[in-house]
Amino acid sequence: MERVIEVFRQFLLLGCSSFGGPVAHLGYFRERFVQREQWLSDAAYADLVALCQFLPGPASSQVGMGIGLMRAGWPGALAAWIGFTFPSAILLVIASAVLSANPDWLFGGWVQGLKVAAVAVVAQAVLGMQRKLAPDRGRASLMALAAVLVLLVPLAWVQLLALLIGAVTGLTLLTPPDDRALGHELLKVPVRRSVSILLLLVLVGLLMALPWLTAEARPVAIQQVAGFLQAGSLVFGGGHVVLPLLEQSLVPPGWISLDQFLAGYGAAQAVPGPMFSFAAFLGFDLRGGLQGLGGALLALMALFLPAFLLIGGVLPFWSDLGKLQAMRRALKGINAAVVGVLLAALFQPVWLAGIKSSADFSLALVAFLLLVGWKQPAWRVVLVCGLVGGVALSS
Repeated sequence: MERVIEVFRQFLLLGCSSFGGPVAHLGYFRERFVQREQWLSDAAYADLVALCQFLPGPASSQVGMGIGLMRAGWPGALAAWIGFTFPSAILLVIASAVLSANPDWLFGGWVQGLKVAAVAVVAQAVLGMQRKLAPDRGRASLMALAAVLVLLVPLAWVQLLALLIGAVTGLTLLTPPDDRALGHELLKVPVRRSVSILLLLVLVGLLMALPWLTAEARPVAIQQVAGFLQAGSLVFGGGHVVLPLLEQSLVPPGWISLDQFLAGYGAAQAVPGPMFSFAAFLGFDLRGGLQGLGGALLALMALFLPAFLLIGGVLPFWSDLGKLQAMRRALKGINAAVVGVLLAALFQPVWLAGIKSSADFSLALVAFLLLVGWKQPAWRVVLVCGLVGGVALSS
């Protein structure tokens, strides 16, 4: 129980301060759990990130669930999800209630400051992971190849292709690391394999039931919940990709207006935590079915449920695969490719969204110095950037 409480506390702090989207979240997680708390090694963290990149769903939230699962079992996974998700969900429920009265209340120079902070956090994560996971010429080249591929072909499935290229390259060209360097022993998960198999069977059952659940003959509330389940099951490429899936499910039937949907999307970008918390905004104010706090909670749970089932069902077996000689070779290439994917994301969308002027770049440089040179915690740097942005930067 002490570990569960600690997991909840750590992720609650992150849920209140992790601005910048899923790529930035991975940087915050690494800074907190690899560098500061030392719950797992850089290599083990990269293995977990690689797994979550392969799976559909919100990659950063799945990484958080995986860390909680490895640290404190199923209660730890649930505590990590609640702590990381509920601060942003509560803010978005409040936004859903008041945004119509003043659509601009969430936006200002402080938002720009938070985007600048995300640039520094992601840059620190890329630098640290490159030193650990792509230090030699071969892996650095693979990292660059993955970054170029993702940047030049901006499609969600290309990230998966980059990781597959990394796996094949590692399997065929790279020498396997020794066990201690890989760190796979830290991926041991304290759960029964029979439970993991059951979770995967539940997920398969849900996917098979989706056509029946989304049929027009079903009650509107069931159709709406099924729409969130479907989006959570099919999204690849991060939280932003879920938006068109939700829009297709909710706007054409008239359950929410396009203006409300876009306003909620803007609000979701201005709060910390996962983009999937957008479900709370939508569930609070849908027409004809889900509504109020109960609707927000149901929508949130439905959108995240596939991710929870996947990470709980696959992670225990992933740790065993990491012990195999062939998989260890593949993971060495995958880890280098993961760094390349993060490097590409540092430019698009993090850099392009955060650096708009020389003042933005100057603030990002100071934030990077505070993180790397002065070893300041990420939450403190985020706070400083937000305050500076509120005073000095335009929205």
